[in-house]
Amino acid sequence: MDARPPGHVAIVGSINVDFVCRVAHFPHPGETMHVRDTTTGPGGKGANQAIAVARLGMPVELAGQMGDDPLAQVARDALSDAGVGTRFVRVQQGGGTGRAFITVNDAGENQILVHGGANMALHPDDVPGLARVLDGARVLMVQMEIPADIVVRICDQARAHDIVIIVDPAPVPPDGIPDALFTLATVMTPNETETQALTGVLPTDADSARAAADILHGRGVECAIIKMGARGVFHSTRDGASGFVPPFAVTAIDSVAAGDCFGAGLARMLAAGAPMDRAVRYAAACGALATTRPGAADAAPTAAEVEELLARE
Repeated sequence: MDARPPGHVAIVGSINVDFVCRVAHFPHPGETMHVRDTTTGPGGKGANQAIAVARLGMPVELAGQMGDDPLAQVARDALSDAGVGTRFVRVQQGGGTGRAFITVNDAGENQILVHGGANMALHPDDVPGLARVLDGARVLMVQMEIPADIVVRICDQARAHDIVIIVDPAPVPPDGIPDALFTLATVMTPNETETQALTGVLPTDADSARAAADILHGRGVECAIIKMGARGVFHSTRDGASGFVPPFAVTAIDSVAAGDCFGAGLARMLAAGAPMDRAVRYAAACGALATTRPGAADAAPTAAEVEELLARE
């Protein structure tokens, strides 16, 4: 493995280009409607999280795969401009860079269609190269926008090196996530929809979130963090410690990538050695700020903005 500065956040995940449309309401089946605005920019949960970590002033390295099409340069430029390390990003010859088609309504809600492209073309033979990103890392972040078996293999290697593993189980595959990820995860961070898919419980308050978290602990998760958007965040550990972070008072206009920014804040704090309750509150502030501006990676807050919000609340 290459020599690396100690303490960085390693991310293995997806790299997309997002095409965002803003509309008054989501179209009904068969409806044709004009959009108010369109934007194109970097996306994919892996890239979003990497840019968000970099915005918070933490060294970050991303491993993944993009195509050799024109969209790849859009993604690579955005990552480089944000200060994300990309030397472990592979290029699939003849492949297409992942892309997402996002519709955002006036309530700030979103609907997202993703074509994985090169992200989903990763093969087990690629794992040794991807795993080089772990050398010197304190925290690993993974998501489910690359093949699940790749995620498991990377987490296996991270666990062998005592690296904190944050599993964002999004999007939950139709057949669920591999059982191994529940035991490999140091922290799992599902939102309401993902929590229901994984546990059968829809969390709407601290009590229902606790019930869902208990199921995750029973499956092996060491720390469960249940993100409930405007209802706050519940977190608990397998040894019985728990806490609740109420929602921050912000004006939300766009929830795209709020979960990615939450994860970035969590990773930044855990990499710095912060206790879990402080890390979750910091992460919740990052997620809240991300909802106050449009875009995916572009919505990620800076460390100064997060500290200002925390000081106000």
